Amino acid sequence: MNKADLVDKVHEKLGGTKTASEDVVETVFGNITSSLKRGEDVSIAGFGVFAVRQRAAREARNPRTGEMVHVVATRVPKFRAGKALKDAVKQ
Repeated sequence: MNKADLVDKVHEKLGGTKTASEDVVETVFGNITSSLKRGEDVSIAGFGVFAVRQRAAREARNPRTGEMVHVVATRVPKFRAGKALKDAVKQ
């Protein structure tokens, strides 16, 4: 499933125009993204938790040349699936 498929599913459920359904999907993703940018966790009951984690600086090896390179510290998004989602996938 991709974003267009998700818009179609929202459109089937809500009706109205497809543009309105696309706006709903964009608003949800936009709000999740902006919360993560601020460093806030986004918890969706029964689905999971989106969070931001700090990845430490490290040394890595370039597999092509074997040369060691410095990888800077960065923030990365993480997702932890909730119990209901895990159980639904298992079945």
